[in-house]
Amino acid sequence: MSTFSDPDIIASYAEMAERNVPALHDLHRMVSVLLAEKAPSDGRILVLGAGGGLELRAMARQKPDWRFDGVDPSAQMLNQARTVTREFADRITLYEGYITDAPEGPYDGATCLLTLHFLSREERCRTLREICRRLRPGAPLVVVHHSFVNDDAGKEKWLSRFSNYVATFGMGDAGKGINVEAMKERLPVLSPEQDVSILHEAGFSQVELFYAALTFKGWVACRT
Repeated sequence: MSTFSDPDIIASYAEMAERNVPALHDLHRMVSVLLAEKAPSDGRILVLGAGGGLELRAMARQKPDWRFDGVDPSAQMLNQARTVTREFADRITLYEGYITDAPEGPYDGATCLLTLHFLSREERCRTLREICRRLRPGAPLVVVHHSFVNDDAGKEKWLSRFSNYVATFGMGDAGKGINVEAMKERLPVLSPEQDVSILHEAGFSQVELFYAALTFKGWVACRT
């Protein structure tokens, strides 16, 4: 996660996210729709990995009576989130740290977008259990992150596809930073089957795939 203390990365985060994550704006709208299936109109939503503020802004625009607690370990990324979401500041509270630094809740829904692929299997399970513990029974969680067949051949194939996708934007150095070998070594990516298993292990049920775009997968699940 040290990448998110790099001033250049932070300054270009929004552009990079829009370029790297297929249909990012549509994804954010889907997240709000899925949470709203069970969260009340005045729901309280936990957003883990809130730095940058993009999903916070999108959800706050779509759901004018939701309140949000956002958590992220990067102070610099939280500063960016404050700037991006300033028009909704009365409904958003940001916390620097990890899931154990989040309020106890209970929450009516939660998101964890583009975050879990940085964590080992053990850390993911602990993180998801802590999210689950903070949710009301039956409340939804939406997660999105890199998830693909993770044997050597699978990593090479899917990360190469991801790199080639980014390069199609034709922005000169658009592919800069998409280092396939580095991603293979540094990201503890799990397979979709493993990700679903961890969600069940952490206390979630009704796990459903709603988003699949190259290396990214997204699931909605509910606290048991």
